[in-house]
Amino acid sequence: MTQAYAPTDLTTLTRHRERGGYDRAAVHAVLDEALHCDVAFIRDGRPVCLPTMLARGGETIYVHGSTGGRFALLDGEPICVTVTLLDSLVLARSWFNHSVGHRSVVAHGAARVVTDPDERLAAMRALIEKVYPGRSAESRPPSAKEHAATAVIALDLETVSLKSRGGEVCDEDFDLDGPFWAGTVPISLQRGAVRSAPDVPAGVAVPSALDCGGIG
Repeated sequence: MTQAYAPTDLTTLTRHRERGGYDRAAVHAVLDEALHCDVAFIRDGRPVCLPTMLARGGETIYVHGSTGGRFALLDGEPICVTVTLLDSLVLARSWFNHSVGHRSVVAHGAARVVTDPDERLAAMRALIEKVYPGRSAESRPPSAKEHAATAVIALDLETVSLKSRGGEVCDEDFDLDGPFWAGTVPISLQRGAVRSAPDVPAGVAVPSALDCGGIG
C-alpha cells in the first residue's frame, strides 16, 4: 500500500492547490479526530446531505443510521463523505481575506451496506469507541432487535483528498500599513465535566476513565 492516495479529477483542487494533499496518514489523522461527518448523495433526482457520526476501520469509513432511513437505501450508490476540523479564525485587515484555519477530508465512492455480522459488530463497536474511548466495554452491546434496526454503511477510502489551511493571515501588501489589526483566534473542541444521568442507580460508579477527566 502506498503512502498516498492517487489524485483524480474528483479530488484535484481547482484553487489553492498548494493546500491540497493525499498523504494517507494525514487523512487518517483527520478522520480519527473528527466526531462527525456529512454524507451527501442523490435521492429522487435531488441532492441530500445528512450529518452523522463516523468511525474509521483501516481503509474504510463507517457510518450508521436506521434501517428505515435513507442510508439503508444507498447500497451501491455514489456518495461523498466530508469531514472538517476548525483550528482557528483568521482575522485579516480586509473582509475579503478573512478565513478559517482548518483541515478537511473529502472522500468519494460507492456506498456499501454492511451485512457481514462480524464487520457490522466491529463497525458498531468502533462508533461507540468514537463517542468515548473504552465505552464499548462500559455499556451493553446491541440486542437482536437493535441490530435489526441499525443500518451500517461503509465507504472504502480510495478517491480521497485532504485540504488544510494554517492560521497565517494573508493580507494584501497595500493593507499592511493600514490602521486595522490582524491576527488569529484558536478554536478547539473540548470535553467538559462529566454529569451522571439522574436515573443512574445508587452504587453504579462513574467509570474510572470518565471520573479522572477522560481524554480531555
